[in-house]
Amino acid sequence: MAVCRENWKYILASVLSGAAVLTIGILLGHYAIPKGTDGPTFPSWVHSLSQDLDEDLLQDFMNQVEANRIRENLRNLASKPHMATTDGDKELVQLLLTRWRNPETGLDLATEVVYDVFLSFPDSERPNSVVVVLENGTQPFISQQKEKNLTADQNDPAVVRPYAAYAPPGNPQGKLVYANQGKLSDYEELVQNGIELNGTIAITRYGGAGRSAKAINGAKFGVIGVVVYTDPADINDGIVSEEQTYPNSWYMPPSGVERGSYSDHFGDLLTPYYAAKDFTYRIPEDNITGIPLIPTQPIGFEDAKILICNLAGPAVNDSWQGSLGCIYHLGPGFQDGGLFPNTSNVQVNVYNHRRIEKSSNVLGLIRGSVEPDRYVLYGNHRDSWVHGAIDPSSGTAAMLEITRVLGKMLKEGKWRPRRSIIFGSWGAEEFGLIGSTEYTEEFFSKLQQRSVAYINVDIAVFANATLSVSGTPPAQSVVFKATKQVRTPDNSNSVYENWKLYFNRNSSIYGVIPRLGSLGAGSDYAPFIHYLGITSMDISYTYDRSKTSARIYPAYHTAFDTFDYADRFIDPGFTSHQTVARTAGNILMRLADTLILPLNVTDYGEMLEQMYKAADHEDIVADLRNHNISLAPLQAAIAQFKSAAAGLDQRIASLQEEESPSPLHVRMVNDQLMLLERAFLNPRAFPDEYYYSHIIMASRSSSIATFPGLANAYSSAKVSGNWEKVRQHLTIVIQAIENAASILEPVAQ
Repeated sequence: MAVCRENWKYILASVLSGAAVLTIGILLGHYAIPKGTDGPTFPSWVHSLSQDLDEDLLQDFMNQVEANRIRENLRNLASKPHMATTDGDKELVQLLLTRWRNPETGLDLATEVVYDVFLSFPDSERPNSVVVVLENGTQPFISQQKEKNLTADQNDPAVVRPYAAYAPPGNPQGKLVYANQGKLSDYEELVQNGIELNGTIAITRYGGAGRSAKAINGAKFGVIGVVVYTDPADINDGIVSEEQTYPNSWYMPPSGVERGSYSDHFGDLLTPYYAAKDFTYRIPEDNITGIPLIPTQPIGFEDAKILICNLAGPAVNDSWQGSLGCIYHLGPGFQDGGLFPNTSNVQVNVYNHRRIEKSSNVLGLIRGSVEPDRYVLYGNHRDSWVHGAIDPSSGTAAMLEITRVLGKMLKEGKWRPRRSIIFGSWGAEEFGLIGSTEYTEEFFSKLQQRSVAYINVDIAVFANATLSVSGTPPAQSVVFKATKQVRTPDNSNSVYENWKLYFNRNSSIYGVIPRLGSLGAGSDYAPFIHYLGITSMDISYTYDRSKTSARIYPAYHTAFDTFDYADRFIDPGFTSHQTVARTAGNILMRLADTLILPLNVTDYGEMLEQMYKAADHEDIVADLRNHNISLAPLQAAIAQFKSAAAGLDQRIASLQEEESPSPLHVRMVNDQLMLLERAFLNPRAFPDEYYYSHIIMASRSSSIATFPGLANAYSSAKVSGNWEKVRQHLTIVIQAIENAASILEPVAQ
């Protein structure tokens, strides 16, 4: 009987195996039969495996995006201040959940994910200030504690008073010096001019260096406190009068103060590489790096004028001169015969405190019909410093209109994407990209293995001249396809052609094309590209740089970034918002629905070649040769990559010519396109930099426009004489490019 049972097992296994082979044969037979020939009928799910993007549905989506709805979204989103974790922020969490759970226009799923994050707030009872202190202790000057009430919005009790987030409390007092932008080189120049910095207070302007760097750099020279202001030369095209600024124009009023996070790092500062949950290990607060060690406080340029225009000392050089209406001097201290006696000091009073608060991400999901395990991500942060009409609510307003239209198409049964779409409304971005970083930390493995691309639309509209897009090279092709299909707000041209007029470059492959900017760490795309290696892009509409020298839109991070400001001066009619929503939605649908991912690896080859040419400079090559270092292996690796990219392009072209390409072949090619960006990750390449592991996209301090690690190592070696780091980073780059090439080669090799 035992023998019979064993025989039956073999017979059963044979039958099941035969059935499996038959099923596979039927499917393969189906795909081998050209459409239109006689053959068996199969279920609809079989046909959906090879279904491609429906251009009619895509056009239908764009037609349904309405400017007036985006305007109303923004009115609601910016009706109250909504700094992270405040009541205004919590109300917006509920607004998003309600919209995304709407039975007629909602998504498949909407959830709230809460993190316990480390934030910094001013003291509501003791306002921060910058004061002038006389020898007898009296204070003839005290900085304004809030912006002037120009449109009633500034009088909302929820408006946070200006402060530098994460700056420590303290009341340092000393002679004032002007330190330009607070760069390391600026402080060095002061020393070279014979200025004694030890025990001084430095006043610096925004720009040139990161917020926290202004204080960190100053502390290295003995500076004990820092004041930061926005110079009208950098934001207002030199305009300073109240009659010519908001609410009479888009320019920052004299009392406007730019708030911000004074931290070099992104993510929760106490839980690097771990999601900030209640159980998470936290480093000691004293171990935090990249934040000011000395009290720091921002003020408006109306107050800055009083301080700077009374300074003593040598006059500044032309590059340090601003537009406050006087000749700037370096200090230290005040001039004789000015508003203050030259014995007066400046005191920086900071009463900030740090604490852990609960901050939410809101996630919306549309499940994919064919490849639900492949994710196209679309995100924007929700929190602002005050009302945040432009930053970030312009992006949220556009995202809500995109999800309304897609949700309606979904509920009506007209559409379901091939791949899953995840929408993210990130919390606490203004404090350092916290919500998006915690999300990537918590779901690191799943996101890295399954994510196709990340689309970021933070400030959707800076102004209404042209599109501006930054991204990694594979994103270029899908962005170009979308922008050729979307019209400009005035319908005079395609977004693509208009974009090319303002920002362009000469491509060795395509000729003159729009210029895709590079991704730094200024918004929520940062953890997706630098930490996870996901193809990413950041999309906005911006101003004509030939008509203004503004560093950013003038009301940035002030109490004047309101709905009224957006409605009257940024985008009257909201047609630029509509254009961004159509463009971003078009890209989203193409990534989610196109059979073969619309990502182009050849464009990466062009970028690698450009970076190589920057390193292959006569002077650099001579220095490398003198230290027995050759760029030949790097050149060979790039040639290998370009050959592999060309081969993949050919295989993709062959698949696209087939009537019914094999789902397995499509999946393999798509995985190669998706995983390419991951090949450029090396978590050991920049051990001193949190999250930065992408050897192509990492930050670069050197002026040489080549591979970041190699450029920085070369510049350092020129000073220190240590060329080992150059050899190390050359190895890192070569191996990454070779690994990337191997990702693109045929899978069987």
